[in-house]
Parts: sequence; structure tokens; C-alpha cells
Amino acid sequence: MTNRLFLRNLFHTTLAITALFQLSFGQSKPAASGAILQGLKKLNVVGTVLYVAAHPDDENTQLLTYLANERLLRTGYLALTRGDGGQNLIGSEQGEYIGVIRTQELLAARRIDGPDQFFSRANDFGFSKSTDEAVRMWGQEQILGDVVWMIRKYRPDVIITRFPPDSRAGHGHHSASAYLAEEAFKIANDPTKYPEQLKWVKPWQPKRIFWNVFIPGAFMSNKKPDEPGVISVETGLYNPLLGKSYGEIAAESRSQHKSQGFGVPASRGVKIDYLLLKGGEPAPKDPFDGVDLSWKRVPGSAKVQQLINQAITNFKSDKPSASVPVLVQTYKALAQLDTANLYVKAKRQEVEKLIQQCIGLWYETNPADFAASPGEQIRVASSIVNRSDYPVKLLGIQMPAVKKDTAMNLALKPNDVVAFNSAVTIPANQPISQPYWLEKPVNKGLFQVSNQALIGSPENPPAFTTAYSFEIDGQRFVFTQPWSYKSTDPVDGEIYRPFIIQPAVMANLAEKVYVFADDTPKNVDVVLRAGRTSVSGTLKLEVPSGWRVEPEQIPFNLKEKSQEVRVSFRIYPSTTYGEGRLRAVVSTTSPEKTGYASSLRVVAYKHIPTQTLFPAAEAKLVKLDIKVKSKNIGYIAGAGDEVPAALQQIGCVVTPLTARDMNSNLSVYDAIVVGVRAYNTEDWLRNAQPKLLDYVEKGGTMIVQYVTPGGSFIQNGLKTSQLGPYPFVVGRERVTEEDATMTFINPQHPLLNTPNKITEQDFNGWVQERGIYFAQEWDKAYEPIFSAHDVNEASKDGSLIYCKYGKGHYMYTGLVFFRELPAGVPGAYRLFANMISVGK
Repeated sequence: MTNRLFLRNLFHTTLAITALFQLSFGQSKPAASGAILQGLKKLNVVGTVLYVAAHPDDENTQLLTYLANERLLRTGYLALTRGDGGQNLIGSEQGEYIGVIRTQELLAARRIDGPDQFFSRANDFGFSKSTDEAVRMWGQEQILGDVVWMIRKYRPDVIITRFPPDSRAGHGHHSASAYLAEEAFKIANDPTKYPEQLKWVKPWQPKRIFWNVFIPGAFMSNKKPDEPGVISVETGLYNPLLGKSYGEIAAESRSQHKSQGFGVPASRGVKIDYLLLKGGEPAPKDPFDGVDLSWKRVPGSAKVQQLINQAITNFKSDKPSASVPVLVQTYKALAQLDTANLYVKAKRQEVEKLIQQCIGLWYETNPADFAASPGEQIRVASSIVNRSDYPVKLLGIQMPAVKKDTAMNLALKPNDVVAFNSAVTIPANQPISQPYWLEKPVNKGLFQVSNQALIGSPENPPAFTTAYSFEIDGQRFVFTQPWSYKSTDPVDGEIYRPFIIQPAVMANLAEKVYVFADDTPKNVDVVLRAGRTSVSGTLKLEVPSGWRVEPEQIPFNLKEKSQEVRVSFRIYPSTTYGEGRLRAVVSTTSPEKTGYASSLRVVAYKHIPTQTLFPAAEAKLVKLDIKVKSKNIGYIAGAGDEVPAALQQIGCVVTPLTARDMNSNLSVYDAIVVGVRAYNTEDWLRNAQPKLLDYVEKGGTMIVQYVTPGGSFIQNGLKTSQLGPYPFVVGRERVTEEDATMTFINPQHPLLNTPNKITEQDFNGWVQERGIYFAQEWDKAYEPIFSAHDVNEASKDGSLIYCKYGKGHYMYTGLVFFRELPAGVPGAYRLFANMISVGK
């Protein structure tokens, strides 16, 4: 499928796409005078607030924008998960890869609205229906500890939760985020709780905790909820220094959640948010009643307060550099205070940033390539420019990771670029770049992170940085910047990409799952890519007992960095049905090393920095007892899935269908399958629907995978009012327990018997869930096939409904084939084979 970004064949295909899918993510954007004055005013506010919810896109962006930019508070958002279990509207990434995308979308949002971003170790394992299930799957003690850690580390005066700790939250993760926040609020100041954290942090008691209350079913309502003791906050204000209202900024921020389809219009005018006290001291009028937000809370800070007021009073918008002397004095005065004080440290960093912005000081280090391997020598270019006439001396450049230290005493001329080129060697023991939460195998509910200091961090600390030492008004400043690769695209212009460390050689298998429907062997193509120059050795594939590979190994010799070679093995399946793992093993001669290979996975979209990961080079092997009678399949792509590749694995020929194909002869297809959410995302289906139903009536088979019904939480409604030949309604019913019993309503139904006999064993090994967005009401012409339910819930019959229409067959299914088929679940293949073959 054209929208699949998984590296299936040649690396250079995705790498070419990457060059187009970037914007500038280098240095922070230069600050205009209004933003600098905003920053000066923020120096005067000594207070912190922490917002807590469950997922990316849960946060009330407008309230966060207001807190960070109107109240000028140190503001943070703690998302317990990275959204790993969510669906993806912009590509085929699932699981940890959609988690990587949504992590970066949150960071993109925070670059717009201003707060800090944090995460716990909780893995989004999919929709949950209760707080108990969520905390049990995550591990209550671990995630509660993470929230306590963030309270002790960030030391908020006030905590605000997005959700209540009960069913009104609409999702077990939502309610669990509130429950854990309220529990952490109670114990964060108790030194007997999580005492191991006290090596790094101290107990802390916030003043109070609120729920950012909303009316059920009206998530962003401006109507006051019927809750006693609610206080109101006007968040729709206009900020003349920024030139936008907080509703406008919030819309830009929220629209970064593109993988979830959360683009929203700008909000202007009055917007009231409501807060309900859940713990701590009462607040009669304002969430910060009784909280001293001034410098009075820092002992001995009178001089600092005086200097900040002076900087604000005397600020010149046409000459920000005139504020530098008083800012340097402020910096020195802060150094005389308790440097361990949270606010002293935070305000010193803010002053450093303001000095840079007032001078217009620019500095960066750009490697000659976006990636290097351990032991490789690369060239890096550093550039510095003072874009004002304020006197600045460059005292030195240090690159600690490569032990490069250059001392100098150079006066920077106004607007004159100073450039330094260096050849450096990457340490031979430098770890390969990998998101820290994915370095170890992922438990179902919890990422394995042993380094306490990393817990809460949105991403890895940069491994390669340059420290620039300057002298400004007699004071030495050291400003540190990560290395970033810079290039120029003819369309998008200047593009930045994170610098990463890659293996000496990478191996990408053409498929993630190899399914064998009989004893016929299959070719397994592997693309080898050099991470450096002159890498040679051998590649072999390790398979389970009973399977066989030819040849035993293949030599390779890659002379140029990024050179690729495709090699092919032949896999002979086991004579017995079952599953196993195929793993690539690479042996290199220089340096002499043998081990399991890493693959290369690039996630590239315009709205986030390119993310490069190196998962294990392995695939699942499945020997199936399966028969397929329909071979010629038309596929209408939806919001990105890998079902077409799965169908090809069992011998089907899959043809992508677009609006242009609707005027062709559809009868050539044994079945037409519609991808997930296609009826939410593809406008052309509105006009194509009569043609598709005519295809069914004349003898075709049509399968529609799940759609979302629209509503307050869903941005994309349905493109047609009637999905099938007879009416049915899609609701939000789902079965989230992947091992829930599937009861066969009519065991004799053809879908359960032909050409494969479906049994209870076919529902073993399903991942994440059974199904979502079930049919909720349907015409009597439809037959439900299964009944299923989560524990302590009523049975639901709408996971798969079927009807005959004319000479043909129509099905709607909420069963998550888009997860199960790429995961190589045998029973899912067998059931889907029956569905596409029902017309035969």
C-alpha cells in the first residue's frame, strides 16, 4: 500500500521520503520582542502547576496555554502513557511506533503552548473499562511511584487532573490517571513512601489538587457543571505580546495530534474552565489562593526582585540587547542564593535564555551526516553569530562526548558568522540510539526503565552536545546545544534532523510475519545497509527446530557508507502447524563481532522530527492449517493498516482501489475489503457507495472493517449515512479483553465452517483486544456471528454481522484484524480467509 512507511524493501525508499517529511527542528525559534517581554514578566512568577491525564491529546490545551502564558507559571503536563495502544490516522504504525509518534506530537504541542512535557512508565495497552484493570495492568505501585516521583521532582503548588477517578472519565486509563494523581497527592510528602527516591528528591506537599471538571458528553463545554464548590477560570483571553488569544494558541497546539485526527479550529472569545477541589486547602476564588507566587518564597531574594522589575520597566522593544546588563546582574544575584533551590535553578535557566534572545545569539553544531557508527570519524561544523552590536566574547567550544576542547578568546563582531570545522571520532563503545523506554522488552503494561533519573523524561537526553562558552559583561556563560544534522530541501527549505548513532550494519527483513499456508517454501529477502564504510562479514537466518534455511549463510562486503545490498534466503516450513521466530545473525570481520542483527525503522512525518529506531531484525514464522478460496482481492485503504500484506502472505493478489477504479468492472474481484476508518477519512466513498453495493448485489463479497461513529471525542464523522445494503448503527461498544470467550451464535454458519472449521482455539493468542466499535443496532437482514463480553458486562453481538444481498455477501466487523493479522495470529487468518471466501 502506498501509505505504508514500514521499511519493507529498500532502505533508500524511506530515506528519500524522510528528506521530504521534515521541518526545522533545530534551535528554538528566535524570540520577537513581545515574547522576550513575556519572558521577563515570567521571571517574577515563582510558582508551579502540574496537569495530569492518561494519553497524548487528553490534555486541556487551552487551560495549559493559559497557565503557562497568562499566569506565567512553570507548567507541566504528565501523560501517564505515550498513546501506544491508540489507532493511527496518518500511517500504518502501531504499538510502540505510534507511541513514538504521539510522544513527538506532544512535544510539538508543547513547543507551541509552552509547558513542560513528562511521561510515566505506563504502557498504553489499549482501551480499558475500569480503573482497577488499568492500575493492575500497569502495576499500581510502579506507576503510583512515578507520579510521586514527578511531584517530588517538579514540586507543583497545585495539581490539576483532566478526569475524575470514576466512570465519568469514559476510559479506565482516564479514571486511573485521576485516581493515581489523588493518591500521590496524599503521600508525596511522606518520607516512608518510596524512600529510594529520596537519594535524588525530597518529599513535597502540593497545596491542593483539582479536577478540571466537565459535563459528561460535553468534554469542552462552556457550561458550568452541576458540581458544588466549582471555581471558574477565564482562559479565552487575548495576549497582545504574543498577538494571539489562548484559544488560538491552544488550537495550533492541539492540531499537532495529527495521528489521532485532532485538528481543531481556533477558538476566540470567552471560554470558561471549571475546577473542582479534590484535596488540600480550599480555594474560594482562584486555584492559587493562599499560594505565594512571588519572590518572597525564596529567602534573600529582594535584590533579584528589584533587578527583574528594573528589566521589565526599562525594556526597549526596538533594542532588546539594552536589557542584557540588568539580566547579567540578575544572574549574578541568583548565584548568591541557595543554588539548590528549585526556583533559583529554574530562573537561572530562564535568565540565560533571555540573555541569548536579547542578543540574538545563535550557535549550532551540524554533523556532516545524520548518523554515524561507533568508532567512525565524522566531520562536524560549528557556527556562532552575534546578531546584535552587544559585546560578546567566545571563550571556547567543548564537545564532551568526543573529548574535543577548543579554547579561544574571540570577540564576536556584529552579525559576523564564526565557523569551526572539526574531524571527530565517535567512541567505539558508544551505545546505539534507541528510545530509552524501548531498550528493554516491553511488559504488557509497563516499560522497563531501571534508571530512575530518566523516569518522566519525554525522550533520551542528547548523547552528543556542544558547550559554547561566552563572556558577556564580564560573566562567563556556558550554553549547551545538541548536535543536529542540517540540510536544504528544494520545497521545505532548511531541514533539521536529530543526530543518531547506528549499527555498523543493519538488516531489514521484507516482512514482519511469514505465513505458510502449505509446505511450499518462501523466499525471505533481506536488505543489508552499511552504517559506516568498509564493513564485511556474513549473514545467516536462525530458525526454530523443524524449519530449514538455504543457503546456510551469505557473505557481504559493503564498501561505502549507506550502501545497500539485497540478499535472499529460502525458508522451508516445519511439517507441523505452529509458530516461531526467525532472527538475523550478523558476523563482521572488522571489528570482529557476531550477534543478532538490528533492523532500521524510520518514522517520518512533516509535523515531527524524524525518529530513527533499531529494533531487532526478526520476524514471526507461522505454519497455518488454512484454505483460501478467494484469491483476487480489491482493497480500499483506510487510515493505515497492514491487512493487504497479510492477505498476500496467504496467496491472495491484492489490488488497491481508489475513486478512479469505481468506474471499472468490480466483478473481477472475489472480494472487496475496506480498511479501518476508510468511511471516516475518504470523502470519495460517499459517491462510490452505490457502486460498491451494486457489486455486492450482483454477487460480490464486501467486508467493511471498523469505523468510528463520530461525536464529541471523534473529529471525523461518517462519509455516508448507510454503510451497508440494510441499515445498521455503529456504536462504541467493544471487548477489550483479548482472551474474552467468543460464543458462536450459530455454529453452523458458513463463516464458521467453510473453507476452515473455526473453533475456540482460533481465538487463542489474540493481542490487545477482541474488537472495537461494534455494530450496535442492525436490520433483521443481518446475522450476528459472535457474542462476547468483558468480565462483569453484558454480552455484545455486534463484532461481526453478515447478510446476503442479492447474489452477494456483506459483512461489517469491529474485530481488530488490523492488529491480529500483522501480529501473525493464526486464528485471525483462518477466520478472515472464511470471510473473503464466503462467496465461493
